[in-house]
Amino acid sequence: MRIATFNILHGRSLDDGRVDVDRLAAAVKSLDADVLGLQEVDRDQPRSMGADLTAVAAEAMGAEHSQFVAAISGTPGGTWMAATGEEQPGSASYGISLLSRYPVVSWRVVRLAPLNARVPLWSPDSRRPFLLHDEPRVAVAAVLDGPFGQFTVCNTHLTFVPRWNGRQLRTLVRSLEGTPEPLVLMGDLNMQRKAAARHSGLEPIASAVTFPAPRPTRQLDHVLVRGKLRAAGPAEAVRLPLSDHRALVVEVDAG
Repeated sequence: MRIATFNILHGRSLDDGRVDVDRLAAAVKSLDADVLGLQEVDRDQPRSMGADLTAVAAEAMGAEHSQFVAAISGTPGGTWMAATGEEQPGSASYGISLLSRYPVVSWRVVRLAPLNARVPLWSPDSRRPFLLHDEPRVAVAAVLDGPFGQFTVCNTHLTFVPRWNGRQLRTLVRSLEGTPEPLVLMGDLNMQRKAAARHSGLEPIASAVTFPAPRPTRQLDHVLVRGKLRAAGPAEAVRLPLSDHRALVVEVDAG
């Protein structure tokens, strides 16, 4: 079973600054994942030509089942509000997706609260910090009927705020108690490997630096497991012609 997680930067390329849905489709197809978690996914956004990027990815990989879950409704960096899951069809939104070639038994959405304060950030173009409103985060989980029987996969994109992302990860793992195991939790966790293992209590099975894409120095993207699953070989951080992250891919077998 081939698992991949990829923060797609809404499909934008660092080389030309454009979103090209055909380029996104080709990149997803090249990963050849059976189960794929995507982060920073647009739907009906002008900057990505109003495309449903989840649908583009699902068709490219041959996923019979997929679920997009909005974290925010509106435009990132512009006017937005926390998504509730009750947004009107056709409204611009931004979030995460989980895609699977295996049948889905059930879906679950977990909403994770943002830090209720403005966060100081430093811009590369300025020596002075600016205050940013932390965005709400979300996770989507599915019970899949896979080659080793039923198991649970969860995809998320946690905040970049230190310590708060650890709290979000602990909350998420607690919310998944009682779901069928093995459990796979993947995504852009915005923390390094040791912190991901410590806060989740799960085992990291994919070790490779993923960020920044041109010359990665850190692993922000992870695949964590609990139960009888193991990596069947070394993970690969795949450079693709879009995004500021590399895709993280690992072959998984029953332990």
